[in-house]
Amino acid sequence: GSRFRLDPRTKLLLMIVVNAAILSASKTWIMVILGAIPITLLFASGKPTAALASALIYAASAIANAYLVPVTHGVVNILVVMVSGMLYRLLPGLIMGYYLVATTTVSEFIASMERMHVSQKIVIPLSVMFRFFPTVGEEARSIGDAMRLRGLRLGAGGFRKPMAMLEYRMVPLLMSSVKIGDELSAASLTRGLGSPVKRTNICRIGFGAADMVLSAVGIAAFAGYLLT
Repeated sequence: GSRFRLDPRTKLLLMIVVNAAILSASKTWIMVILGAIPITLLFASGKPTAALASALIYAASAIANAYLVPVTHGVVNILVVMVSGMLYRLLPGLIMGYYLVATTTVSEFIASMERMHVSQKIVIPLSVMFRFFPTVGEEARSIGDAMRLRGLRLGAGGFRKPMAMLEYRMVPLLMSSVKIGDELSAASLTRGLGSPVKRTNICRIGFGAADMVLSAVGIAAFAGYLLT
């Protein structure tokens, strides 16, 4: 894996900054910085495929928002505005959330929350969430594999029965999600997350040069958003 590591508190700060500013920022340079931060972090963390895909989608949405919206009309204009506008505004926050979950272990997250003296009532649900989404993703891939083994795919008649395809995928996923949530909650309590005794951990967290630089960039972009 990559040696590039950020403190979980820096990731949380960047996620708050990106999500708070990106939805209503109007200056192009602010949008570029806020969009580049999570994509650059993905590259630096050894996830070039996800970073490249995110960069291409974000660039396409920005180009469509700038050049296609003014020249289209009617229903086409509405569709372009909806798709490009949503991606242009929401994608950086989604990428930042993916980076946070994908590169932070539960132990690192709990240790950083304890350093900030955050209540256990907040730490326990968030720590469950950190395992919930990756586990649900694995379950969704397993369901997709099982459907392909049984010949259930869009290219094999699935286009003629879209609701059936949705049912075959969503019903088992929803059932699994409920079970996964219960199991992860029980596992968290078993590991002593709800205990009044202070837990120990062996993970190392702390601020470094990269944390300082990225925090400064994120805060500067947010300040520019507030002042413009």
